[in-house]
Amino acid sequence: MTTHSTRIAWLQLAVTIVLFGLTWPMMKIGLAAGTPVWLAAGRATASTATAFILLAALGRLSWPHRDDWPVILSVGGLQLSCFFALANLGVQSLPAGRSGVLAYTTMLWMVPLSFIAGEKVGWRAFVGAALGVAGVVVLADPARFDWHNRSIVLGHVYLLTAGFTWAIAMLHTRRHKWKGTPLDALPWQMSVAMAILLVLAVVLEPHGYLEPGKWQLWVALIYIGVIAGPTATWAAVSVTRALPPITSSLGMLGVPLLGIATSVVLVDEPITMPLAIGTALVLAGMAIVILDRSK
Repeated sequence: MTTHSTRIAWLQLAVTIVLFGLTWPMMKIGLAAGTPVWLAAGRATASTATAFILLAALGRLSWPHRDDWPVILSVGGLQLSCFFALANLGVQSLPAGRSGVLAYTTMLWMVPLSFIAGEKVGWRAFVGAALGVAGVVVLADPARFDWHNRSIVLGHVYLLTAGFTWAIAMLHTRRHKWKGTPLDALPWQMSVAMAILLVLAVVLEPHGYLEPGKWQLWVALIYIGVIAGPTATWAAVSVTRALPPITSSLGMLGVPLLGIATSVVLVDEPITMPLAIGTALVLAGMAIVILDRSK
């Protein structure tokens, strides 16, 4: 790889981190103009349209190979639809920055899932996962945690489950032998997510809504659905091809940090001691897991 190409790859990684990090306060802003599952459905709809336009512009829009459909359904159903809905449900009750860290525990979930799937998992990965779990406990701030507040309890459950569903899809994707490419599958995965979320919105939130008259809705949908969704995903795919996997994986740990920093600026989220220590432990644990899995 030339020096110019390397610089472009690092720039793409930085852009990806910023785009995904800003997603969390933008979700919080969007929830001022809609209910969680309907907002997730709106996000998926905007992302689907953008993904089709993006792939068409790149000259890569085509019907996926039938062997790729199982993973398209897996990613669309778990990594996208479940994650979008659960993340919105969680961030509705919890601060945006903390929500980003809790939902970003995917790599911690990968340790037990990989072990159950029969993959070789080193002892360092288990140590990293344990360190990450300790970070989650610190983030929850047990000394002040209100177990009687149902929305707070469920908020933590929703966000951790979001990370779990992403991990299942990631495990499937990692074991899948692609006939096409992950980027070529993006609009079809988004389409699956859109269809599922529209059904879930009607069933789970029959009195839910989106308020087109509020600026918060359009800011959120344009940013999350058009810019940070398919566009950032495209940039992330490019980065993983241009940089070593371990470099891109460790770099993406900057996403929850950006989520916290932008939440302070955009939605006035305070940085507390449990947030700082818990985030440090979670990210350190995930870094150990990534380093162990890269061997």
